[in-house]
Amino acid sequence: MAELHEYREQFPILADTTYLINHSLGAMPAAAEERVLEYAHSWNTRGVRAWEEGWWDLPLTVGDQIGRLIGAPPGSVSMHQNVTIAEAIVISCFGFDGPRRRIVYEDGNFPSVRYLYQAQRGADILVAADDEGVIEAIDERTLLVPVTHVLYKTGAIQDVEAIVEAAHEHGALVVLDAYQSAGTVPLDVTALGVDFAVGGSVKWLCGGPGAGWLYVRPDLAATLEPALTGWQAHARPFAFEPAQDYAEGAARFLTGTPNVPALYAATAGYDLIEEAGVDRIRERSREQTALLVELLHEAGFPVGSPHDPERRGGTVVVQVPGSKRVNRQLAERGVICDWRPDVGLRLGPHFFNTDDELRFAVEQIAELSGAQSTSLRA
Repeated sequence: MAELHEYREQFPILADTTYLINHSLGAMPAAAEERVLEYAHSWNTRGVRAWEEGWWDLPLTVGDQIGRLIGAPPGSVSMHQNVTIAEAIVISCFGFDGPRRRIVYEDGNFPSVRYLYQAQRGADILVAADDEGVIEAIDERTLLVPVTHVLYKTGAIQDVEAIVEAAHEHGALVVLDAYQSAGTVPLDVTALGVDFAVGGSVKWLCGGPGAGWLYVRPDLAATLEPALTGWQAHARPFAFEPAQDYAEGAARFLTGTPNVPALYAATAGYDLIEEAGVDRIRERSREQTALLVELLHEAGFPVGSPHDPERRGGTVVVQVPGSKRVNRQLAERGVICDWRPDVGLRLGPHFFNTDDELRFAVEQIAELSGAQSTSLRA
């Protein structure tokens, strides 16, 4: 098995940047370009025959690869354009006109998810301060609990086990957003007992945009009939029947024509994550984020991520003087991270980054923000 640092050569952007934005857009594997060319060649040479030679099944075959990364059984994960679509499919399985119509989530939930649930007519939205607040807010009126595994603003890992326990005790269903965890924090949706899980490939999975995924607990899936549906969800799509007759398993949550080129590209990242192993990536991530926390603390900057490594995901956030300006100037120096309002800088190293890159990044942050530190070169 290759050492993690040996994967660097498979990510071309690392040759001329210090790439610390994998929490936003994971570095592209060189093989992704080859996969896209493979798609183009297939379209060019096989034409419409490509559908029956693999294209049509991609939302499920690629979904099974995601399943291996998140502890989901075969046939329980389907691929979609993004998380918003995936969660909209979940929502479309339910109505909000009865006594059980409350939706509970944490204040740190990602805006796109919040917007979607807020738009549901008849839903009773309750926003709790944090994961503990979510647990306290769940009651017999609660229908859905769409929560985040790792918060995008802080990199904090939430207590999903306790949320699932509280939800199921009251007959509610949990929709876990694993976008900021899958690929860097081990995840077993079966062991957790979540009812639904969603995520995407843009970040730690290094799969690029256009390849979101949806897991539905197999025994629950058979009882649901999503209103957001399409011909790919039909048991016999090429019979072109006038009424929907839902397919079994993950296929019943599909919609229309799949995003074929995105699914081709995404598998290049999944292959590397699967080969490297999420457990090994997590161990390395703990080391990387611990080093960043230490270096930033020595430089006198307040770190907004948990100091406890067991509660910290792959991202470290930090406030520095003039952080928005610093982020722009870092990019000019080839140090790629990002900035968010009320958060500051977000640094997301992945398994292919080196400790020297982290030291260099913090040196640049200290210099650009005007801080004085002589310990960063140690």
